Amino acid sequence: MTAPGRRSSTFTRLLRHGFTDPSAAERLLDAVELAPVRDDPVLLEALGATADPDLALHGLVRLLEAQPDPTARRELLDTLIAAKPLRDRLLGVLGASEALADHLARHAGDWRALVTYEPRDLHRGVEDFERGLAEADDPVSLRVAYRRCLLSIAARDVCGTIDVAETAAELADLATATLRAALALAEAAAPEDAALCRLAVIAMGKCGGHELNYVSDVDVIFVGEAVEGADEPKALRAATALASHLMRICSETTVEGSIWPVDANLRPEGRNGPLVRTLSSHLAYYQRWAKTWEFQALLKARPVAGDPGLGAEYVAALQPLVWQAADRENFVPDVQKMRRRVVENIPAAEVDRQLKLGPGGLRDVEFAVQLLQLVHGRADTSLHSGTTLDALEALAAGGYVGRADAAQLDEAYRFLRSMEHRIQLHRLRRTHLVPEDEADLRRLGRSLGLRTDPVAGLLRAWKRHASVVRRLHEKLFYRPLLDAVAQLAPGEARLSAEAARERMVALGYADPAAALRHLEALASGVTRKAAIQRTLLPVLLGWFADSADPDAGLLNFRKVSDALGKTPWYLRLLRDEGAAAENLARVLSAGRLAPDLLMRAPEAVALLGDGNAGGLAPRGRAQLEQETLAAVRRADGAVQAVAAVRGVRRRELFRTAAADIVGSYGTEAQPVEADQGALVDRVGAAVSDLTAATLAGTLRAVVREGWGDTLPTRFAIIGMGRFGGHELGYGSDADVLFVHEPRDGADEREAAGAANKVVSEMRRLLQVPSADPPLLIDADLRPEGKSGPLVRTLKSYEAYYRRWSLVWERHALLRAEFVAGDEDLGRRFIELVDPLRYPAGGLDDDAVREIRRLKARMESERLPRGADPKLHAKLGPGGLSDVEWTVQLMQLRHGHEEAGLRTTRTRAALAAACEAGLISAENATTLDEAWVLATRVRNAVMLVRGRAGDTFPTDPRELAAVGRYLGHGPGHAGDMLDEYRRTARRARAVVDELFYA
Repeated sequence: MTAPGRRSSTFTRLLRHGFTDPSAAERLLDAVELAPVRDDPVLLEALGATADPDLALHGLVRLLEAQPDPTARRELLDTLIAAKPLRDRLLGVLGASEALADHLARHAGDWRALVTYEPRDLHRGVEDFERGLAEADDPVSLRVAYRRCLLSIAARDVCGTIDVAETAAELADLATATLRAALALAEAAAPEDAALCRLAVIAMGKCGGHELNYVSDVDVIFVGEAVEGADEPKALRAATALASHLMRICSETTVEGSIWPVDANLRPEGRNGPLVRTLSSHLAYYQRWAKTWEFQALLKARPVAGDPGLGAEYVAALQPLVWQAADRENFVPDVQKMRRRVVENIPAAEVDRQLKLGPGGLRDVEFAVQLLQLVHGRADTSLHSGTTLDALEALAAGGYVGRADAAQLDEAYRFLRSMEHRIQLHRLRRTHLVPEDEADLRRLGRSLGLRTDPVAGLLRAWKRHASVVRRLHEKLFYRPLLDAVAQLAPGEARLSAEAARERMVALGYADPAAALRHLEALASGVTRKAAIQRTLLPVLLGWFADSADPDAGLLNFRKVSDALGKTPWYLRLLRDEGAAAENLARVLSAGRLAPDLLMRAPEAVALLGDGNAGGLAPRGRAQLEQETLAAVRRADGAVQAVAAVRGVRRRELFRTAAADIVGSYGTEAQPVEADQGALVDRVGAAVSDLTAATLAGTLRAVVREGWGDTLPTRFAIIGMGRFGGHELGYGSDADVLFVHEPRDGADEREAAGAANKVVSEMRRLLQVPSADPPLLIDADLRPEGKSGPLVRTLKSYEAYYRRWSLVWERHALLRAEFVAGDEDLGRRFIELVDPLRYPAGGLDDDAVREIRRLKARMESERLPRGADPKLHAKLGPGGLSDVEWTVQLMQLRHGHEEAGLRTTRTRAALAAACEAGLISAENATTLDEAWVLATRVRNAVMLVRGRAGDTFPTDPRELAAVGRYLGHGPGHAGDMLDEYRRTARRARAVVDELFYA
């Protein structure tokens, strides 16, 4: 008897052998059924070798209890102790599969299926499984026989007699035998139907590919023909009845459960199409209507049951079409959609546990292999395999995939499939999720041979293999392209020139010959620079292909690399800082503006290294002014000073554009910015601050050149329009007013002349042709417009506004804000105009009518001829003008009473109007969304085309690039235009209600 407080030696031995609940195990070992072998060390050793010793012992006791009599129980125990093959197989299954333990408890004699240990038993085929199912004469007995066969596969799997690929192949062979048996049952139940038709069952998906899971839908397609002399419609009805019965036999739940669902949704037209078609009908569909993904599915088509001749005819007729899919007109956009579908189909709540769909999961490998088969299989029949690992081996042998990459991918795929198998085997449930429960993870790890800290070991191995898949997924496509243009070791296979061209076309490159020349220029040679490029380019090419214009991305990368290739930090930055390379790829392939800015000073690449947390974060106005004024102090003369200021502006425009692109496209490290309004506000504020700093630096340079430290008149610049509203876009002019005030004792004429000369010189220097983009200064919003003087004194402004100001001028002053020059003068100007733009008592009816008249006139006269009004982001219905005039009318009417309305910013004024109850929350949201979208459209057009525009581009590539910036994937330009029209239409309805009512 064990002393109180001390554990028994059995308890300790059980712990040492891997039991997690030794107390329960002791009780089970004391069961009368185990009495003859309780003290046999062989049993305990064998239980300790299983994935879950507790589960194995529990299952063994249940199996012994289920034996019909003591003789049968004694036979089982004797065989268990004496025959190691049975012991390993039986206990291995009981420790890995609760579901198969349940089966053995219900069918107590089926353990004998594990006794056989002959060479032919090591690798069973379809004929072996057909013999195992031969006695089944109804759906219930078929399920029992199926489980018995499954038991033998699982036993050899968990014991390591067969590897994961052989296991998957045997599961597919068992499915083949099961489909044949189910069809035989269906034909026996309806011999009159069987006599009318020829029916072939074509396996698809993993069954067709000879790589089935333990629990998976079995994808099939049915093809039928009338027997000679039979009526075809009647024969097809008979074939459909047989096919439907076959599906029910396999899928329906009985007292023995179900086998697996038979899924025929891969057939032409999916679930909306007829279940059974003739061969000619199949052929007609695939020739006329099928999409690229349907040919991808046919890669795995394999006749498995029914009429073998008809099945062979089906494959012979359709397989040639599979290898012509890459020649189809829409192949490239279809491929791009399929590549994204891999990511888009991941349920957000499961992404971190997904073996199949998650990043670095099984689908990544399978999709990459299948896509490469489609691209290169038309010219190379060695790639015509439906099995993923066989196809991967063939791709490596042909040079389409690097051998080292293929070996790593093969290892990772086998590990992930092994995890998937063992997870499903436990309860025979269809799942691809890694469990969260500690006990489940422990069993899973031990089942894969991880005995020392199985949970931590499993998670480490899983993450490592998933990381390999994730890293190689894109590299698979692009690495061989470099090998095709680089020097390889003797005997190493490479892509042919034609195969490389085909792959570039498939990945979306419009000019594959030029793209390959760029690759050759970048990656050829034995220098360290070329070696680093060969490391970077496979990933960069994938990011370029993810854009609307891969060719431009690659060309721009070559230009930047040519400019910076000799600098020691450039390639090191891209190699060592993950964000830098992806940010650069996004920026170079998103349009013309950012690359143009970068090419003028390629060293700005360094800004991309820290992501938005550092290098791409916008700089404030004070910091920018400090830099521009310091540059002016260092310069010799105004020309050199303003050139330095414009250089700062160009660099900061690049910083802003790059941050905008990265936020809009998203990267691996930084998801797409969810708040589109925040993106718009950041761009508007950054460009406006930059413009103000540019004007401040230019003003200082001009004054210093002509007058030294002090101008004879105080001088201030007032921002107007979008500039004053902190809403400038990349292509916006700087709308301003110039105001001056002669200093005490200064001659007024001399002061006015100086002020005018300052303005003239500022405008000239900011537009001098150079490598830096010009800044156009627009002063047309001044009193009397273009007819009035360019610069006025503060008193002149006061006199004019008191006597002559028009409604449109008061309207324009809503955006007035001091931006540069004499701060005190600027403050006094703002104090002067506040009563005009926020009049006490609001606007009278005549003024409101005048504003409405001006708006209507602008809509009719300023819209460009031939432009579609519904797609004009500035002047069209629901565009920027509509929203801004509606908000500004509320400011003019209520700004005197509502302090929140006294702002130059549209979105802030709209929010204040909503808070004041002047507009409903719903209408405010509608206007805000329309304004943000229209602003983003204008920004996108400038980024893509490199010049300002208010309408969507007509060029398909440019339109697609605008779509990508706005969050619409390839092929969804129409959806983007529909979304814009819909948003603008809703906004116009609000404008009609609030502005024109």
